[in-house]
Amino acid sequence: MAAQPEETVGVVLVSHSGESWLGAVLDGLEEQTVLPTALAAVDTGSKDGSVALLQERVGEAGVVTLGRQTSYAQAVAAGVELLHTRGAQPRWLWLLHDDSRPAPEALARLLEAARQHPEAAILGPKLREWPSLRRLLELGVTISGTGRRETGLERGEYDQGQHDDVRRVLAVNTAGMLVRTDVWRRLGGFDDALPVFGNDIDLGWRAANAGETTLIVPQAVVFHVEAAHRGIRRTPLTGRHTHYQERRAALYTLLANAPGRTLPWQIVRLTFATMLRALGFLLLRSIGEAADELAAWVNVLARPGQVRAARRDRARLLGGDEAAAVAQLRPPWWLPYRHGLDNVSDFAEAATNQAQDVAERRRAAALVDAGPGALPAAVRSDLDPLDDDEDDVGEDTGLVARFLTSPVALGLAALVVAMLVGTRSAWGRVSGAGLSAAPERAADWWQLYAESTHPLALGTQVVAPAYTAVLAALGTVLGGSGPAAVSAVLLASMPLALWGTWRLLRVIGRFLDPVGAPRWLVAAGSATYALTPAVSGLWGDGRLGPIVTTALFPWFAHALLGFADPEPERRWRAAWRTGVLLTVITAFAPSLYVFAVLLAVLVIALAAMFSRSLLTDRSVSAPPLLALSLPVLLLVPWWWPLLTAGDGAGLLLEPGRVPPSTTTPLELLGGQLADAAPGWLVLPLGLAAIVALLHPRSRPAALLGWLLVAVAALAAVLVTTPTLDLRVGDVRASSASLLPVLVVGLVVAAVSLGLALVRSDWGSRARLRTPVGACLIALALAMPVLGAGWFAVQGGSGLSAAGDDEVPAYMRQRAALGPEHGVLLVRGTVEDGFTYWVRRGDGATLGEDEVLALTPPDADFVKSLSTLAMRPAPAAVRSLADAGVEYVVFPEPADGRVAAHLDATTGLSQASAENRRTRAWKVDLQPSTPFHAGAVTWGRGLLLAAQAIAVLVALVLCGPSRPRRRREPDAEVEVSTL
Repeated sequence: MAAQPEETVGVVLVSHSGESWLGAVLDGLEEQTVLPTALAAVDTGSKDGSVALLQERVGEAGVVTLGRQTSYAQAVAAGVELLHTRGAQPRWLWLLHDDSRPAPEALARLLEAARQHPEAAILGPKLREWPSLRRLLELGVTISGTGRRETGLERGEYDQGQHDDVRRVLAVNTAGMLVRTDVWRRLGGFDDALPVFGNDIDLGWRAANAGETTLIVPQAVVFHVEAAHRGIRRTPLTGRHTHYQERRAALYTLLANAPGRTLPWQIVRLTFATMLRALGFLLLRSIGEAADELAAWVNVLARPGQVRAARRDRARLLGGDEAAAVAQLRPPWWLPYRHGLDNVSDFAEAATNQAQDVAERRRAAALVDAGPGALPAAVRSDLDPLDDDEDDVGEDTGLVARFLTSPVALGLAALVVAMLVGTRSAWGRVSGAGLSAAPERAADWWQLYAESTHPLALGTQVVAPAYTAVLAALGTVLGGSGPAAVSAVLLASMPLALWGTWRLLRVIGRFLDPVGAPRWLVAAGSATYALTPAVSGLWGDGRLGPIVTTALFPWFAHALLGFADPEPERRWRAAWRTGVLLTVITAFAPSLYVFAVLLAVLVIALAAMFSRSLLTDRSVSAPPLLALSLPVLLLVPWWWPLLTAGDGAGLLLEPGRVPPSTTTPLELLGGQLADAAPGWLVLPLGLAAIVALLHPRSRPAALLGWLLVAVAALAAVLVTTPTLDLRVGDVRASSASLLPVLVVGLVVAAVSLGLALVRSDWGSRARLRTPVGACLIALALAMPVLGAGWFAVQGGSGLSAAGDDEVPAYMRQRAALGPEHGVLLVRGTVEDGFTYWVRRGDGATLGEDEVLALTPPDADFVKSLSTLAMRPAPAAVRSLADAGVEYVVFPEPADGRVAAHLDATTGLSQASAENRRTRAWKVDLQPSTPFHAGAVTWGRGLLLAAQAIAVLVALVLCGPSRPRRRREPDAEVEVSTL
């Protein structure tokens, strides 16, 4: 039989749609060894049977119903008022939630601790998870300087009696809080500004400032579901943004209770903490929580009057000075930084687990396809040591030993060394037949990309190409150097292509054979593809479009395979990764987007023929459409201004000098572009791809490879058909960036042939079937070896250090001072006509070629220049000065009649030139108006801001998901076990 308490205790039970747990909570109250004196139940607009259950078990007189917008503070106040109305004057108030069931001795233990510690005004029980019953939730709480709720417990820690000492804490949870009524009234109860969360810490902080003591009593146990915190229950006060309410409560509590002398520092610290926390959530793909972080801080800052009123109330009621005890009850200052390291560890763990999960799924798929017992240990041990997704680092043999004993690994390492030797000419500020020199600073690219008008030539409003933003970001990471960004692209392109193709061919090999392709065959195919820019001559010309496409296309194709994943979540993640890679490739090679569209149309047509249900399943059809539309969304600041200004020709221009080297579809199929390697080096690849069509075992995969070649060829025809009207004349776009796609198709066909020519015995290595197959395989292996050797000797001879011999050095120095110190270079004769170019700053650097090519000549300036060339014309000199021209240069051979006219023109004085046959003059007039510099319009600024946000979101969605806690086996214990 339950005993009556020596102290009077009034229970206030607050419920909100908690019928699932409410019956067990009422049972727990009835099972108390010491019964409370009175009970008041408050329901805040439950939509289930909570009210009826309360009225049945408590009685209608003991239940009060309020609206759904009632805060927890208002509900508790109504419960206390109900106790007073019913004549109860309890010395203690015991607060319970509808999802917190007390153990039978909970109240008795709390009252016993109150008798032993008469100084205690607030006492709280040990909280354990319901329904697991064993996992600890809280033994008192405090709050860090950045607003994190601290419990002092490890994640998932079980209750083994390790924290069973009664001790003083800053606060205890309201689920089971026992508070003296007089202290409750003196403190004013809970703060109405905290509707759901944070009431406990705020009340405990105020009590500590008032000199009151809060104790945690671990011998008293309450089981808590934490329905609101975990999102199990949503109320009008929390909605779908539980994290927002929790974070807002934490920020408000800190600002309302912090000492006045530390308040400015607290605001600054919380501002930076909010930004860092939001960034951390973004990295973990928790976009909603990141937005909640920012929204909570904005909400608190937008209501300074609320914080000031709270601080006045606390100063009036409590004296305003923080007690020394409060500082001792707060966590150490360095704890948030330790949590930051933990978050970094969580992110790394999530990425690692994701990679391991992908590897396990691939292994499982291979086992299922091969059948039981298909992969004995002898074959499994033959996996390549360089494949991160498939090797177990914990094997007995070390990675170094495995590397040194693997011919494939040693061969690939030698290939990478040969690649690096061949790229020796890419160091520094280089240029080539298709590559202008990079600006000295990455900031110049940022400026070019952001500006709406550029101080180039005579001024232009043509938007900068999209790839300048990518190079600017890379240059910023590399210390702000523009040449370093270009060198990094040139140096890393082929090793990155080798790595990506290795991964791609490993997956394709498993589709063709359960065991996968032999490592030497995968290595040969990967090396052949990676050397594409080298043997085709594109690398020596500095053609960034094909070079970047070669590096990224295998990764793009690998990401495409994610659309075949059976799990919708992984298909969506594959969509974001595919779309981001396609966006970067499109920025450098717009022709690749034409190829992607054609490939999508082909896949849709095939799906409609064989399975129309795939088109109606949104989880199957929507991810590819998202990937295809992502470049359009992310590159709006590039293509939209070009189309609206009538400069659509810029959508087909690749990075580099204009006009581009024209590449016809037939030249593309031959693979011999620019200063290419000998044709016999690439002949074996095409021969193997053709033979693959004849072999019955390799024909299906070969057809897919040739289908890829056909789509690439069709895209090349479409890209090169229209004529582009540029300043240099009518030209056709280049299709060279489609060469890597074509080579991938041929490599897939050749690898399928290699698989068909070998026989895999489950206990031994692969063996060749015929002498013809042996010859083809020997050619396949020899081709990358000879190609790498040729490239190592040639060393990209087309690249050289950037220079400018036509403009004297002192003029280049003056031009670097600002856009108003331009140098006008004029070429031609009176009979043949003249062409001109205005050099400003570093000259026409990478990214500016396309802008200048799309800028039409200024008719008035051309007329003034023609007049000046025909006769002395002082009025034309004024137009030169107003155009920001300080020097006029006629490179050799200069037209003598034009030079004589300029010598006689007032306002021009002869200037020295390094070449005797080059003539130069200085403009002596000052411009009547300053030459206009670059500017950013508000419309351009909005586009760039939207692009930055969209890019950030897309990158976050490409990353690993936030790690989830695993439920322990005892997490499914039924409520009845209590």
